[in-house]
Amino acid sequence: MVRSYKRKTERASIPADVILGAAKRVKCEHKPIRGVAKDFAIPFRTLARYCKKITHEQLKGEDKATLRVGYAAHRKVLSDDQEKELSTYLKQAADIYYGLSVKEVRKLAYQFAEGANKTFPPSWKENKMAGSDWFSGFLKRNKDLSIRSPEATSLSRATSFNKTNVALFFDNLQSVLNRHNLGPSDIWNMDETGVTTVQKPNKVVARKGFKQVGKMTSGERGTLVTIAVAVSATGNVVPPFFIFPRVHFRDHFINSAPPGSSGAANPSGWMKESHFLEFLQHFVKHTKCSKEKPVLLLLDNHGSHLSIQGLDFVRSMASLSFHFHHTAHTGCSHLMLVSMDL
Repeated sequence: MVRSYKRKTERASIPADVILGAAKRVKCEHKPIRGVAKDFAIPFRTLARYCKKITHEQLKGEDKATLRVGYAAHRKVLSDDQEKELSTYLKQAADIYYGLSVKEVRKLAYQFAEGANKTFPPSWKENKMAGSDWFSGFLKRNKDLSIRSPEATSLSRATSFNKTNVALFFDNLQSVLNRHNLGPSDIWNMDETGVTTVQKPNKVVARKGFKQVGKMTSGERGTLVTIAVAVSATGNVVPPFFIFPRVHFRDHFINSAPPGSSGAANPSGWMKESHFLEFLQHFVKHTKCSKEKPVLLLLDNHGSHLSIQGLDFVRSMASLSFHFHHTAHTGCSHLMLVSMDL
C-alpha cells in the first residue's frame, strides 16, 4: 500500500461543468462525440464514459451535485469530525496521565466505528481493532499527535499536583526567604538518583543480517548505587554521598570518587533514615552553615527524609532555631522545605 502518494500528472482534472456541457451537446443536441471532445479538449474515451453514466436529471441541472469527476479521495472509515473528536479524547487522556497505547487506540477506533454504524474492512471485525495502516494515516492526518514514551507517575503525585498544593509550597518558600533574607548561595536543593555500574552500550555499526550483536562491558548485570547530591542556586555542589548495596561500608568504595565524597551501605542500596542523618552531617560539614549564616535545604517528601533522627540532629546543635515547613506532595522536586539555622 502506498502510504504517501503524490500525483505526478494533471490527468482527470477536467471541471465538472465542462464535462456536463460537453455531455449536453452530445446527448441533447446530438452532436458527434468526437467533434465535441475535440472542441472541449476532452479525451474521447473520457467523454464517452461520462455520456453513458450521466442521467437526464443531471443534464437538466436538477441533480448536478451528484456528478463526480476525476479521482476521488479514498473513503475513510471515520469522518473528519469524528477523527477530530477521537484526537481530542486521546489528548485529554494523556493530559490526565491515562494515555492510550497504539493497540488501545486501534481498539477504540473499532468500537467508535462500530457504534457509529460505519462501514469498515472485514479485518477490523475479525481482529476487533482498526488496522495498522489506518493508524498510520490517522497520525498523518492529525499532526498534533505522536507516539511518546511516558514517564512512570504515581497516583499520589498525579492527584497532588494541583494549584492549591503548588501555591502552598511557594507561599512557604517566600515566607522563609523573606524572614531570613537568604541569597542564592544559601538555597540548596537535594535529591537522589540511581546509577548502575554497567552502562547501556550505544548503538554500533555492525554486519547486516546478524540479529545478535554484542559489545564489551564490565559486566552484563550491573549493581545499583544511590547517589545523593545537593546543589545551590548559584551552581555550587556538595560532594556526592554514595549508598552502596553492601552490608558494610568500606573506605575503598570511594577511592576514585570526587574529593570530599562520603558514603554508606545497606543491602538494598536505597536511602534510609540512618543514611539521611549521615547525609545531613555531610551537608553541614561542607556548607559550613551556622546561626549567623543559615541555609535553606529543599527536599522531596521521601520517607527517609522525614527522619526523626535527622530532626534530632538539627535540634541538638548548639544555639539553633529550627524551622520546618512541609507541604503536600506536589509532584515537583521541591516538596519539603527545611530551614536550618545552625
